[in-house]
Parts: sequence; structure tokens; C-alpha cells
Amino acid sequence: MLIGDLSRRTGVGAHLLRYYEAKGLLRAERGANGYREYGEDAELVVLQIRGLLEAGLSTEDIAVVLPCATGDGPDLEPCPELLDTLRVRLRGLDDRIDALSASRRALRHYIEVTERAAAAPATD
Repeated sequence: MLIGDLSRRTGVGAHLLRYYEAKGLLRAERGANGYREYGEDAELVVLQIRGLLEAGLSTEDIAVVLPCATGDGPDLEPCPELLDTLRVRLRGLDDRIDALSASRRALRHYIEVTERAAAAPATD
């Protein structure tokens, strides 16, 4: 199938499909005319990539995880480094959530202090 067909079937733009290919996530052969030709499994692979991206994985993480993906979930089969990669990503998300929560608390404090100052009677 040509890149335009794959794009229509998956809803993923051709530029992203070329990017996935450049990252080694998607494979295409070149036809005699030089056009990219994707195998029958390409549609499933693109859906798996999209699902893993939605889970917050980077394309580098996906390169490790994708060989373990089955189905359009994707469902993951135990593979070397799979759980380590997912756990590292989860720890990173937890760290970012903690940092955002701390920022939220600090902003709320600044708002409360500023509102109290605005509500206080002016002294002459």
C-alpha cells in the first residue's frame, strides 16, 4: 500500500508516517518507481504507535516497546527491557506530576496572600 493509502486508512499524515519510518518504527520498501510501499501490517503498526504515543511514550521508548506489541490495543507481550522501559517512563510522569502539584500549591499560596492584601483595609 502506498503512503497516501496508509495515511487515509489510519488518519495519520504522510509527514508523520515518514517520521515514524525515519525513527525505525515503521518499515517501507521502495517500489521500482521509488514510491514507499508498506506491507499489510503497516496499518496495525501505525495504530500501535499512536496508542503508545498517547500513553506518553517517546519514539525512543516505542522503539523498545513496539516489538512486544500485539493487537491494536496495543497489548504487550513480555519482552526484554519492556517493563524497565515502562517503569522508567512511569517514574518520570510521577516526578512531573509531583513538580506540577508543588507549583500549584505555590501559585495558590501567592493568590491567597495577594487576595488577603487586596482585601485588607488601606492604612493612611
